[in-house]
Amino acid sequence: MNLKRLIFEGEGVSLDFKKTITSCEKIARTMVSFANNKGGKLLIGVADDGTIKGVKSEDEERYMITKAALFFARPALEPIFEEVYVDDKLVLIAEIEQSNMKPHYALAEDGKWWVYVRVKDKSVLASKIVVDVLKRSSDNEGVLITYSTNEKTLLEHLDKTDRITIKECCQLLNIGRKKAQKLLVDLILSGVVRINTTEKEEFYTAA
Repeated sequence: MNLKRLIFEGEGVSLDFKKTITSCEKIARTMVSFANNKGGKLLIGVADDGTIKGVKSEDEERYMITKAALFFARPALEPIFEEVYVDDKLVLIAEIEQSNMKPHYALAEDGKWWVYVRVKDKSVLASKIVVDVLKRSSDNEGVLITYSTNEKTLLEHLDKTDRITIKECCQLLNIGRKKAQKLLVDLILSGVVRINTTEKEEFYTAA
């Protein structure tokens, strides 16, 4: 592995830098977001700006990550560890593979379990729609869609305006939030609609 090249690419959807592990809750959030996405690597001993600091206690960092993976993630995760020396400094790499047991939850400071997904270089709280998509995409059941007036109206709207939010969907179709969520989840799973999550909002576009 060319670690310097990897660091040069910068933090992103599948890469996160940690100078040191200070909180099981925080690191569980990142690991869960990787597992719920396409997997990712944690580089411990690397500062946010990409400076290689090295780890002071490899055993301690490994212990914190393992503890977070086992007790602060549900279902539990299995990180794959690798040690790389760069300029006499040790960087601990913890890889989290994409899971086939989605969604994974992380235990937060408030004692509650939440689902997180990776958006660019951040681990973001998943919406109800994202959680439902993760659950149903793991159960191997097909999606049977009957194109009623609601589906037709929504797709025609997306053809004209490019995007819609859950609130706008409720207003457009004059239906409740729960019904709108189910409709969107079905269309996302069937590949007709694409979900777009940012740190500030979530919206839907034609696939």
